[in-house]
Amino acid sequence: MKPIWIVDDDPSIRFVLEKALARENLPTRSFTNPREVLEALTQIPAGDPARQGPQILVSDIRMPGGSGLQLLEKVRELQPGLPVIIMTAYSDLDSAVSAFQRGAFEYLPKPFDLPKAVELIRRAVEESQREEVTEERQAVNAEMLGQAPAMQDVFRAIGRLSQSQVTVLITGESGSGKELVARALHKHSPCADGPFVAINTAAIPKDLLESELFGHERGAFTGAQTQRRGRFEQAEGGTLFLDEIGDMPFDLQTRLLRVLSDGQFYRVGGHAAVKAHVRVIAATHQDLEKRVKEGGFREDLFHRLNVIRLRLPALRERHEDVPMLTRHFLQQSARQLGVEPKRIAESALARLEQFAFPGNVRQLENICHWLTVMAPAQVISLQDLPPEVLEAPVYQPTTRGVSGPAAAMVAERHESLEVATIATVASGTATESVPQATAGSGATHLSRDDGAAPVNGYGGANVTINGTANGTTNGGWEHALESEAQRLLAGGQPEEWDALTRRFESRLIRTALAATHGRRMEAAQRLGIGRNTITRKIQELGLDAPDEG
Repeated sequence: MKPIWIVDDDPSIRFVLEKALARENLPTRSFTNPREVLEALTQIPAGDPARQGPQILVSDIRMPGGSGLQLLEKVRELQPGLPVIIMTAYSDLDSAVSAFQRGAFEYLPKPFDLPKAVELIRRAVEESQREEVTEERQAVNAEMLGQAPAMQDVFRAIGRLSQSQVTVLITGESGSGKELVARALHKHSPCADGPFVAINTAAIPKDLLESELFGHERGAFTGAQTQRRGRFEQAEGGTLFLDEIGDMPFDLQTRLLRVLSDGQFYRVGGHAAVKAHVRVIAATHQDLEKRVKEGGFREDLFHRLNVIRLRLPALRERHEDVPMLTRHFLQQSARQLGVEPKRIAESALARLEQFAFPGNVRQLENICHWLTVMAPAQVISLQDLPPEVLEAPVYQPTTRGVSGPAAAMVAERHESLEVATIATVASGTATESVPQATAGSGATHLSRDDGAAPVNGYGGANVTINGTANGTTNGGWEHALESEAQRLLAGGQPEEWDALTRRFESRLIRTALAATHGRRMEAAQRLGIGRNTITRKIQELGLDAPDEG
């Protein structure tokens, strides 16, 4: 069979995929940038088995020398039936939808589970052999945040639903962002040019809800002085979002079912049918199956709404998204108030990650707004957090186990400046580790378990970083620093300040680069410094870090 082409500027990613696919007897050919791929596609000689075209293409998004999405567009022009899998460490809605928009077979966020990635590649191979690849086109103009696997599933669903006006039922706890997802579904749909009308069926009294939904004629009831258009008419040609549909009165459920089945309705007090060309998206925090069994919700309406179901995870189920969302909401609050955005200390951020957030994303947004107003300093410390967070018991999220040749990242934050333990596990043949530094070590060195040369000094997919210095577990990093300073002073070490500062900065920058897979801009953001600063420090300290991909 033809080889699988892998395009990624990170050598460790290429290494892991090559080894995993080789074990599955799948041939591969690797490239470091899109330019090499396009040259290879235009120079494929006929009858040369060593220079065959690709069976499928697996490409990163951000690489030096071109974008993976641009490469996807050009490949679709040259080989329309070629399945393309897009990988990215920048897991957001725009990336997911853009990938599907340009005809991607699948979207694979990093770090990925290796067996699942291999299975996905196998499915793409089978698809290419059947020559049944579906092309998706959609407009993109929305913004959602989330790197958790459950949110990635939501992003994929939005991308796949972008060409459909099918009814969608969104489930999830209050405050998890159901309306935001509904708006994203609307913006990425064929009816995006139409209006988006939202109504909370639980917030309107029963006597008024019917008129609110379907409108009324003049004189239909006491107080109806004029004709009124209901939400269905207001949403004509667009989307009607029915929030908290589980609380809709039973008799109105019958009317809603009739509209969905017949495509028309009557205003209250009216006799002329009104056509309804509206996409309906419903949402609820309740268990509708249970409500149906209890007789509180019509079973036929439930099946009418439950064509496609999207479940939004609670924030406690996606705790890895808390840092990203916190920084986003702090910036958003600062813009709303017209002030300088505040930064948050690692200790405060770690405590937020340990909070259960019963109010979900909405509660986090409110907390960030409160901190923007109430925190006295520009850097938010642990003590600045509201009492509801500080006094709450520590929530221990369930950690997803990593076994076999899996690729996943596990991060632990500490309330001190101690370097976090970051572990990414890939295959047994591609594991890198950073040994614990001794008191006299000036830098950290990478080693490979298989004895081969390191693939990437800052570990793309498989890095393990342990501890900071001797004595960390006994007295903390400050105690270890004090002991080292005493040793240097006793030995008459000149310029002790500069020596320790260089070692501290070197270790901190190396760790940040390892945690961000060598991406300088992201490392600088996490450290709270500018990109020019981290670039200058890398040069001054002699850290040969790879460029951001």
